[in-house]
Amino acid sequence: MLRAVALRTLRSAAAAAPVRAYVTYVQGQSPEPRIREYFYYVDHQGQLFLDDTKVKNFVTCFKDKKFLVFFFSRLRSNQSGRYGDHFPFLSLCGRERNFVRCDDRPLVFTHLLQPPPAAAEEEERGAPAPGPEMLSYCGGGELLSAPFRPDALYMRPASGRVYHPCPETAGGVGLVRSALAIELSPFFVYERGEEEQQQQQGQSEQPTHFLWAGRRHVLTNELATFFPGEEEEEEEGGG
Repeated sequence: MLRAVALRTLRSAAAAAPVRAYVTYVQGQSPEPRIREYFYYVDHQGQLFLDDTKVKNFVTCFKDKKFLVFFFSRLRSNQSGRYGDHFPFLSLCGRERNFVRCDDRPLVFTHLLQPPPAAAEEEERGAPAPGPEMLSYCGGGELLSAPFRPDALYMRPASGRVYHPCPETAGGVGLVRSALAIELSPFFVYERGEEEQQQQQGQSEQPTHFLWAGRRHVLTNELATFFPGEEEEEEEGGG
């Protein structure tokens, strides 16, 4: 009995923490004349590193804003035919191929940017109202940002992490950094009927609404399609 429980625990741990298959490369390698290849990693805080950096922290990550904007604005799905199984994203820079893998998602939203308040004289002239709030990602400030959609926030049941739509070229869904998710957490509302609450027992409860800017937004959960099979996995884990 104990042996069976131990084996099941090991299988669950392996499924929860997938191991990246071994891949060989050399930073700056040149598989073709005048072509250079580099390999990068994005952690769950949105920090960018050279993939083979041994100690990954704030000291060793890339912090130059101009470089980060250039790098992430060119991020695309890796359709090069090279390293696709290990580095699913690619940022092209002239003759450089920058292959990218990530802890969760390649775009990580880190800050909520407030629109600048309109000056009194501009309001008198009938100037348009400030634009929508923006979510900034991966250290690029206002130069790397997407309009904030409160109704599209999605809390993943399996992990409790929060996600938000991002440009389709970068996968369509971005991770909300944990520090920002904590700031937003008081605005989530959980409303379930009695029957739904009974069905949710033993599972991570999901929010149903989000209170923002004086409005009560119904969460669409449209990003759930990016995590297929999650409900089935939860049922198996609880059985």
